[in-house]
Amino acid sequence: MPVFDVLTVLPNLFSGFISEGVIGRAISSGKVDLKIHNLRDYTTDKHRTVDDVPYGGGPGMVLKPEPIFRAYEEVVKQRQKKPYVILTEPWGETFTQKKAVELSKKDNILIICGRYEGVDERVKSIVDEEISIGDYVLTGGELPAMVILDATIRLIPGVLGSEDSLKADSFMDRGLMGYPNYTRPAEFKGLKVPEVLLSGNHKKIEEWRKIKSFEKTYRKNPETIKKLIKEEKLTEEEKKLLEIAIKNIRDKIE
Repeated sequence: MPVFDVLTVLPNLFSGFISEGVIGRAISSGKVDLKIHNLRDYTTDKHRTVDDVPYGGGPGMVLKPEPIFRAYEEVVKQRQKKPYVILTEPWGETFTQKKAVELSKKDNILIICGRYEGVDERVKSIVDEEISIGDYVLTGGELPAMVILDATIRLIPGVLGSEDSLKADSFMDRGLMGYPNYTRPAEFKGLKVPEVLLSGNHKKIEEWRKIKSFEKTYRKNPETIKKLIKEEKLTEEEKKLLEIAIKNIRDKIE
């Protein structure tokens, strides 16, 4: 069973995350083991201090190394194995679906939630990878940790309970955008669900969805399409569907 540990100064932020939805069910059903560790539990002073001013001056506070190392050593002791350690950092590698797939294949992950002006640089001696969820700064690494966990855990076999969902993930993993979705009623305020989705022909439905995904990607991010063609990452069938998608776009323009 894959195991995950999170070090944070704000453990209560994770309460809903670990008890609701897909993640909550994955934990309660024993598909994954996820533990949230309060970094303040690994301090030794009466004020439970986890941060201090940076040497050399400057604004803000920096997370101290001692509590993080103590927590890390305790996790290693509990899990009886060194975890793959991730530090959430605004300047880390940008998180992607491809990265989520990579992480979903690891059986032991520890996420250190950055906060304030960052962590003492010595902490990085135990870090395997620094990850960012985007080019912006948040008040702490808790939200990025949840994003990483959610995207990763849902890929673990048995968590979603639907192989079709994972197939869609595989398709989108190449940078392709999602297709339109519809549900009942078949007509609402004069707007109808495309006939192909009502046909019951699963092959035609899959083809339609891929065409729509290609259309959206081609319009919004044509470089992704060019890259897939250049790197020969499209099957022969997908190349034909891409041609249809491009023709559809051009017909609309004309």
